[in-house]
Amino acid sequence: MNSDLVPDDLWERIAPLIPIRPPRRHRFPGRKPVDDRTALAGIVYVLRKGASWADVPSERIGCSGVTCWRRLRDWTEAGVWPRLHEALLVELRRADLLDMDDCAIDGSHVRALKGGRNTGPSPVDRSRPGSKHHVIVDRHGTPLAVSLTGGNRHDVTQLIPLLDAIPRIRGRRGRPRHRPKRLYADRGYDFRKYRRLLWARGIVPKVARRGAPHGSGLGKTRWVVERTFAWLHQFKRLRIRYETRADLHQGLLQLACVIICLRRLRIAF
Repeated sequence: MNSDLVPDDLWERIAPLIPIRPPRRHRFPGRKPVDDRTALAGIVYVLRKGASWADVPSERIGCSGVTCWRRLRDWTEAGVWPRLHEALLVELRRADLLDMDDCAIDGSHVRALKGGRNTGPSPVDRSRPGSKHHVIVDRHGTPLAVSLTGGNRHDVTQLIPLLDAIPRIRGRRGRPRHRPKRLYADRGYDFRKYRRLLWARGIVPKVARRGAPHGSGLGKTRWVVERTFAWLHQFKRLRIRYETRADLHQGLLQLACVIICLRRLRIAF
């Protein structure tokens, strides 16, 4: 089962990024720590199935849910997921599978049952506590950067932070790529200030006008970001935020982006 949850191609890319555990120098050190690949299988199990950490089947996975949670915490604090995501984006660009000329951005609400940082009264869920997933994608829907905010934050507040969060993607001759040529967005991003900021960065804003009738034609390019949200929310743990710690939910969100990028590489080859 672990090979299904953590296939060889995923493990080969993440293993070099996992921090090395310090050697145990005690005379009687106790039981050996659980293998990292086994713990990662438990994390992916929770991400896919939406199960609680206490419900991780230790007999099938090989470790308890508490151990998986601790590894998620340690690897998130060590910055493993952003580096893995960047490495896969480099591979995609090297294989000519990344089209950053046209990018799209959007946000999506999720309910936050246990509260915590980056939560707020959701305007689309009767002011219940919620969070927002924000994502910017390329022409094919490949996630380039993600962020997590409170449910009451406006989408446009994450426009510049998401653009700044796109890593400098190497993989081809010339300068690393980190900015799109055109950015597509819905009416929620139609503010004169942000249009000026995009023009100042050399990005052409393709944003629907507020008050204009539907049928602008931007949906022919912008629909890919909606499909990316559908991909992300196929991971059941992301449909509802259970983690009190915002960084751990963000880590699971970035791990889901990693798996989506890896799937695109597999389809291409």
